[in-house]
Amino acid sequence: MRKKKWRKMILAAVLLLIAVIFITDYWVTRSTQKQLYSNVAAIPGNKVGLLLGTNKYVQGKWINLYYKYRIDATVALYKAGKIKYVLVSGYNSRKEYSEPEMMQADLIAAGIPADRIYLDYAGFRTLDSIVRCLAIFGEDQVTIISQPFHNQRALFIANRKGMHAIGFNAQDVPKQYSIKVAAREKLARVKMLLDLAFGKQPKFLGERIQIGS
Repeated sequence: MRKKKWRKMILAAVLLLIAVIFITDYWVTRSTQKQLYSNVAAIPGNKVGLLLGTNKYVQGKWINLYYKYRIDATVALYKAGKIKYVLVSGYNSRKEYSEPEMMQADLIAAGIPADRIYLDYAGFRTLDSIVRCLAIFGEDQVTIISQPFHNQRALFIANRKGMHAIGFNAQDVPKQYSIKVAAREKLARVKMLLDLAFGKQPKFLGERIQIGS
């Protein structure tokens, strides 16, 4: 009898968790859809494009398509005059690994002047990148640049922080390469809601930095 009761409780907990995951996923997707753009010609212009970082290589060997497509999207926006500056926010865990510096080098190689690129070395998580964009760099109206799923979560955070952000969708990667990422994203959205509910702050803040003049 007791085992049967525990099984029911476990089943109920699992079903509740699944419901929370799918409701959160739907909420984040639906609430941000009008802020997303995939066409360079159609997107409004902003002073700053916030490029969200990722690793350049997969398993240290192959170019990460998420990375490549984000770089391509940023360059396209800049060359079309849709952004004037790029704020690269990413992970900088150790001296030999810096997502912002890797992205900066490739943006410069693609034709964006170095003085138009600013680096945020403390973008350890998406929440950190968004909050620091506002608190450290003083930018509350930006174009967030990443893949659609990531833009949705970033915009959701930006909306809750009172920012006026839009997202530009970098090309997505083929589905066969993104199954794990898609599953992880659903859990990341639930964690994001918990972080927002409990007022989670970035790992580091610091002195203000002004972008441009």
